[in-house]
Amino acid sequence: MSDVTVDISKGVAVLTLNRPDHLNAYTADMGRLLSEAYRDCDADDDVRAIVLTGAGSAFCVGADFSGNISPFDTPTDDSAFSASPIDPAAFELRKPVIAALNGHAIGIGLTIALQADIRIVAQDAKYGVVQVRRGVIPDCMSHWTLTHLATLGVAAEILLTGRTFTGTEAVELGIANRALPAERVLDHALEMARDIAAHVAPMSAALCKRLLWDSVIHGYTPRQVASLETALHHRVMGSADAREGVSAFLDRRPPRFSSRLSANWTALPDPEP
Repeated sequence: MSDVTVDISKGVAVLTLNRPDHLNAYTADMGRLLSEAYRDCDADDDVRAIVLTGAGSAFCVGADFSGNISPFDTPTDDSAFSASPIDPAAFELRKPVIAALNGHAIGIGLTIALQADIRIVAQDAKYGVVQVRRGVIPDCMSHWTLTHLATLGVAAEILLTGRTFTGTEAVELGIANRALPAERVLDHALEMARDIAAHVAPMSAALCKRLLWDSVIHGYTPRQVASLETALHHRVMGSADAREGVSAFLDRRPPRFSSRLSANWTALPDPEP
């Protein structure tokens, strides 16, 4: 049994954290396998969207404390340790990533999900970045993701108190998109992912996602974003996908987009000063 399973169907890759007997507690193998799955999905033209979820009743309850060695002990090899073990992070991919937090997500279980583009949470499950209550500090770039998903004040409250909160409050705080009954979380995420896979041009999604996140990562000004939007419009206007998107809309049929990231992708240009 793999700590992360991958199932690809109809353009959607479902990545499942798969240690249900341990409430999907995080291990180094899980991090390595999730990183590999992210890279594989990003390179696979048959994958249009990614859903990340957990097996059983939880999403991920944090670091695994079931062994004889605490995950918070001094690392035996400082050069091998990273507080951001998921590489690439979900926001660094070109495909939309939806985190379906079907149950509790604590510590690194939540900070991994904060790297996704969209989060669907269970209304009554517990969520929290609790590392300060364990004598360590938050990880997976959460000092950055939280301040950009919400506000500095919200990030400070979540990170400095280490308190837990419900999925409903996660939406109120601005760090989740939607809170649903637990049994509906994965289905809703899959419905959203399948809609993207069926109706969104893969090149358009990739360019949009990279501009969305890169504008935050690099601190682009509004005018720099405008210049990049113009440059990327020139890249896609008149393309086969643009013609197909309009034809499908006018014909009232599903589009058949032909762009392939593996063959046609080029990185975003640098913005004008």
